[in-house]
Amino acid sequence: MHLGDTSVTKGLEATFRLLTKTKNEAAVAALIPALDSAHLAIQDEALRALLDRHSITGQKEIVRRLHEINPRWEAIIAERHGRMSAALRDAVLATSPQLCQNGCRATLWFHEYDLLPALINASEDESNPNRALVAATLLQLAELLYDELAAPRDYRNRRDPQLVRQHVIGNLEQSVRRYSKHRITAVIEAFLLLVHHDNTTLKQILSDPLDPSYRPIIEVLTNSPRSGIIRLAMSFLDDPFAPSAAITLLAHRCDPRFVECLARKIGTEPSNAVVQNLKKIDALAWLQSEPVFLAQFDDAAQAGAVQLATRSAMSRRAVFKMLEFLMAKGREGGRRAASQALAQFNGAEANSLVMRSMTSDADPQVQANLLGQLRPRGIPGALARLVEMLESPHEVVRRAVRDSLAEFNFRRFLAAFDMLDDEVRRSTGAMVKKIDPDSIPALKEELSAKSRTRRLRGIAAAEAMGIVPDLEQPFVARLTDEDHVVRAEAARALRYCDSPAVHQALQEARADRSLVVREAAEESLERLKYGPAQPLPPLAAPLMPLPPMPFGEIKQ
Repeated sequence: MHLGDTSVTKGLEATFRLLTKTKNEAAVAALIPALDSAHLAIQDEALRALLDRHSITGQKEIVRRLHEINPRWEAIIAERHGRMSAALRDAVLATSPQLCQNGCRATLWFHEYDLLPALINASEDESNPNRALVAATLLQLAELLYDELAAPRDYRNRRDPQLVRQHVIGNLEQSVRRYSKHRITAVIEAFLLLVHHDNTTLKQILSDPLDPSYRPIIEVLTNSPRSGIIRLAMSFLDDPFAPSAAITLLAHRCDPRFVECLARKIGTEPSNAVVQNLKKIDALAWLQSEPVFLAQFDDAAQAGAVQLATRSAMSRRAVFKMLEFLMAKGREGGRRAASQALAQFNGAEANSLVMRSMTSDADPQVQANLLGQLRPRGIPGALARLVEMLESPHEVVRRAVRDSLAEFNFRRFLAAFDMLDDEVRRSTGAMVKKIDPDSIPALKEELSAKSRTRRLRGIAAAEAMGIVPDLEQPFVARLTDEDHVVRAEAARALRYCDSPAVHQALQEARADRSLVVREAAEESLERLKYGPAQPLPPLAAPLMPLPPMPFGEIKQ
């Protein structure tokens, strides 16, 4: 008979069921040799039985063989590793290099976080020949736990990683306090991977430079490339009462990955706590030379780097050089942030950078940021450049110009209108027309106002601004105004409009009861025979200031 025979297979199944369930420990002695059977099926069933029995002796034997197992056994063990902690604890504490290595491997494989205290003790034991291996396993296990803590909770796993963290932190804290005796850096790193910045032990150590653990903790926080430790170092920025050493080490790190992560954390709108902590930084190591690695950052990181530098207390010269670098080689987000930050810098060099960037950078938001700085900087020709940019196809640019020339609005223009001579009215009106989008709606209000003075002023303002054709219907309506002077001025103004409706309205006005109105209508109709009249061009030369309204600096 052979194993393929059905009756024999059923018999083996019954035998292994009995060996699995019996309380007689002699079953283990029978199962262990079966692991070496020439028949794979017997090997596999023996392995399952040993795992299902939860026998310490059987589990130790499995751990002893871990470096020799095949993929079939890996799958079986992965499904049934169960309560192997005791066997694994003995293995990681063993003096045998192979057994210890197997135990460490399984500890990581099964994520046996309960063994962290055992690993700590084994790492501290100077007589342990496998001390380095155990310490490395301790750190790797802490990293696995950190990854679980950072990821969304998997509720299929009943073990809460937060509770596990709380359990092991106490052991790590005690080991950190004993650092002067064991000098195991892996303990420091594991501790920093799992604690929060508000951990009492961590804060006490960072506040006491004489503490034996102070220097190694500072060195790890300053140099470690591990994501969890980078995150911990950055999290001190959120603490209004962060130890000064924690803020200082942020300035000392200049590895590109850390700087990028830090810049991303700060972002474009840092919190009050972050802002206050950044003010405590008077030097950034990565800004002591040209920060070429900034060019590799994405938009968000470059924008955050600008906030980091400009909100620190470091040399303004170094900050300006960084902004200059980003304006030349930065991505869109970096250039936008840098162009906005340039408003903090004055002088010929800053002015020159603004003007160069205005010419070379095609991004509308960058242009808008720089346009808003032209007049405050007193750059010659600023007003002319702003007026020119009113023709930009980008609304963000036009809006920036309007904000920069906010005093040139229709309400102020109208308030000063009676004090201005004709030339100033035309020059100022041309500016207001381009800058204030509310000019036409506001003029419509003036043309229909109850006050005769306001209606007449509205007619004159529309002519001075050259926008009578845009108000054709309101002007036609004034031809029936109750006041004959208003009707006459409206008739004269309609010489700028050449449409059938205007011609019809002027023909009807020729029959007005007022001679002045009839004559004005005749004049406009006669002019329209040769095409609509053209507004007089505004002055090209700058005008002298005219108090009290600040329209004097106008030039076209």
